[in-house]
Amino acid sequence: MIAGTRVRVIDIIIEYDRLGMTPDEIIDAHPQLSLEAVHDALSFYYENIESFDSEISDRRDNLRKAALKFPSKLKAAIG
Repeated sequence: MIAGTRVRVIDIIIEYDRLGMTPDEIIDAHPQLSLEAVHDALSFYYENIESFDSEISDRRDNLRKAALKFPSKLKAAIG
């Protein structure tokens, strides 16, 4: 977590690295953050890149498994 907020470092990483958001766009999405806090989170990510990338990969795999186990009712209804 980023101190004094409910924003997780991994959320900043996903928004920046995976969704392509700029630090300014991240601040727009999370107005409680400062530019310094976003850069600190990104710095922490790059210092611990392997563990964060592993966690992101694990979460993605878990989401895929859940999607297979619990198929979308909306997709089934739409066809």
